[in-house]
Amino acid sequence: MNDAHYRELTEALYNRIEEFIDDLIENEDAALDYENNSGVMTILCEDTDTQVIISRQQASHEVWVAAKSGGFHCKYISDEWICTKTNESLNQLLSRTCSEQSSSAFDFSQL
Repeated sequence: MNDAHYRELTEALYNRIEEFIDDLIENEDAALDYENNSGVMTILCEDTDTQVIISRQQASHEVWVAAKSGGFHCKYISDEWICTKTNESLNQLLSRTCSEQSSSAFDFSQL
């Protein structure tokens, strides 16, 4: 993968996450919010005052996730972001980490 393709994939990913969280807030009054600054997206679990941080790692063409349960590196494999530590898809990883850090369960499988 070249840098341009990586940027395209991660930009699309960040847009899907933003739209998904916006829908959760609007339709389910979810206690989540996000900030997106310079390639770092912070998902705010407002009911517990914790964060899940997603960051682009252009040099390695990875997406990293930092959560209370640890740090995770995801590689783009077969049209999907896969965690190299747990073999979860990024969708599963975000579902698990956001649910662990919130008083509500979240399902990011529709990303």
